[in-house]
Amino acid sequence: MTAKSQKTSIRKVSRLVVKLGTGVLSPTPGIIETDRLRVLGESVRKLRKEGVEVIIVSSGAVGLGMAKLGLAARPSDLSILRACASIGQNLLMDVWREALEPLGLIIAQMLLTRDDFRSRSSSRNVELTLRRLLEHGAVPIVNENDSVSDEEIRFGDNDVLSALLASLCKAEMLAILSTAPGLMTSLEDGKIIPFVSDITPAIEAMAKGTKSSTAVGGMVTKIEAAKIATMSGCAVFVGSGTKPDHLPLILKGETTGTFFSPAGLGLDESKKWLAFFPEPSGTLVLNEGACHAILQEGSSLLAEGLVAFRGVICQSDVVTLENLDGEIIARGICQFSSGELSQVKGKSNDEIHIVFPERNRPEVIRSKHLALLR
Repeated sequence: MTAKSQKTSIRKVSRLVVKLGTGVLSPTPGIIETDRLRVLGESVRKLRKEGVEVIIVSSGAVGLGMAKLGLAARPSDLSILRACASIGQNLLMDVWREALEPLGLIIAQMLLTRDDFRSRSSSRNVELTLRRLLEHGAVPIVNENDSVSDEEIRFGDNDVLSALLASLCKAEMLAILSTAPGLMTSLEDGKIIPFVSDITPAIEAMAKGTKSSTAVGGMVTKIEAAKIATMSGCAVFVGSGTKPDHLPLILKGETTGTFFSPAGLGLDESKKWLAFFPEPSGTLVLNEGACHAILQEGSSLLAEGLVAFRGVICQSDVVTLENLDGEIIARGICQFSSGELSQVKGKSNDEIHIVFPERNRPEVIRSKHLALLR
């Protein structure tokens, strides 16, 4: 893919989410690259003058806390990690304040967990807060609330958090910056893939884990983040954050790294939420006919197409839909509980009316409550 092709795939960007990894902010545990942050601040100020709103997702709190406590390696004890995050978050915000406020940029702290995205009301609150901050010219500095959340500390998915945030706030571009120069064919030959139009299993197989003593995740979580963001219509750039003055060039496709084009699924706002934010309660396995009807005809899921299900499902829970090969095709809001699914599985609508005569709509999942993921 040529540079010209890259540029034509990037729409006009009015809102940009920038995720910075620990290795960019603090290559040596406990020591922040303050000059790098100041240069980044200059880039943010430049983009703001060009009409681009910037939201920063910043790692680094745990590493700063580790250094303060004299810990050389990331501890496995979650309570110690939470303590490191609590100490380090205060230090991290001090660094951001010193870097950005002299440039006339107001910073705002937001600490989030996956739970903040799992209901429409809480995710709406996050969206509204970000909107008001941006309207008043502030630069939101977002981080996972590692001081209280075991899940985020264990998996370290600031990459995924940045993707959910980009989707929620309708950003046109997500830039995930770390010490990696981009998605590489292998660690040995060092060839960067400049453009990805579709995240295939072959692309996912290229992802490698990190060996950092303070960070977690690596290219695996960046690919996962790219899948989420691109399917919600957001372009993604994965590349090096060692040259923060190149930030404006990313929007023009004029810097080294890997661009992921939006998948363009066309989900409306409610289905975007449904597809990515809630944690599914269970999984429904569908036959070939049901998969075709949902994916090709936009149909509802009928009980006749249900082969099996897993998990404890309550009525109105979000569930994942799989084909017989175990491939995820959609998410949706299930109209039946686990006990009810056992009774209706494989039955026709007429048979369901006999078992549940009070149900006016016998669909397992209505089409308006389905978000396609293929």
